[in-house]
Amino acid sequence: MKKIYGIVVIGCGHIGLEHLEAVYFQDDIKLIGTVDLKEENARFAAKKFGAQSFSTDYKEYLRRDDVDIVLIATYAKTHLQILKDCLQAGKHVLCEKPIATNLADGKAFFEAAKSSKCKVLVAHVLRHNATYQKVAELIQGGLIGEIRLIRMVQNHHVMDKNRYAALLRDCPPIIDCAVHYVDVIRWFTGLEIRSVGGVGARIGDIAPENSYNYGMMTMKLSNGGVAYYEAGWSETTASQNLKEFIGDKGRLRITLQSNRMSDQEEGDSIEWYDNESKSYRVINSPSIYKNMYGQLECLIQMIEGKSGSPTIEDAYKAFCITILGDRAIREHKVLPVTEEDLY
Repeated sequence: MKKIYGIVVIGCGHIGLEHLEAVYFQDDIKLIGTVDLKEENARFAAKKFGAQSFSTDYKEYLRRDDVDIVLIATYAKTHLQILKDCLQAGKHVLCEKPIATNLADGKAFFEAAKSSKCKVLVAHVLRHNATYQKVAELIQGGLIGEIRLIRMVQNHHVMDKNRYAALLRDCPPIIDCAVHYVDVIRWFTGLEIRSVGGVGARIGDIAPENSYNYGMMTMKLSNGGVAYYEAGWSETTASQNLKEFIGDKGRLRITLQSNRMSDQEEGDSIEWYDNESKSYRVINSPSIYKNMYGQLECLIQMIEGKSGSPTIEDAYKAFCITILGDRAIREHKVLPVTEEDLY
């Protein structure tokens, strides 16, 4: 008989609700509780998604035998302490990225996860996206040859100022989001990132005065190729989503279903340009952009003996490189990435 896992979701804001939307009705999940510091948020989430209970204190659930998994969807600054409490109580954890907002807390998170008998998965949701999995397969199969340039842009036109101001008090968009795409680079190519640089700007007034809400992180790869990731959240930035991978035999570009000018019913578009034949081909890819249940399913498979995706080592490396990128932006420097930086 298939095991049913009791789950508690901590954090009932934007991302927590997305997790709940995807997981609450699954046959192998029993939603025990929803938790948020704002009682009205926890109550709303419990009512909407049929949780057995709600609370403002997650610790009461850690004492319950019917809770197997805790999903952490709070601000990054809180992740380390919640993780430690969950692991001490013998609970498995799915934790939203980034794992922390500074290197010391990130290292402590990594060490706690590594030393625990419980399973910990960091929510790098693109690992569970069918389109990204397909592009990884194509690049690793040599379709576009050796990677020379990776272009990645994800800018947001801010309409909900309060939400983004709260996010920016936690960390800038580079730390919040670049962890995904540093991981994508290493996953797709098998290459290492050897140095990081970049620039940042404060646009408008939603970012703290000592921080930035637009950043471009540049990276030099171990084969001599280069990559960049651009992320900006402001009231005057135009929304943009570009993911392009350029090799010496061709290139691949991902266009999300919502951004296609036509044929949206076919899902995402993977555009392949083949340099030898000078021809284009479109590969349609039905996919769930944020496959939240895919992540939870991966954690369940880890509990049952399989490997995670990403591994805690890969998630931690992506975090360390991103933190170094943030430092490079703030210090206006190009910084080498060494093994010492990664462990």
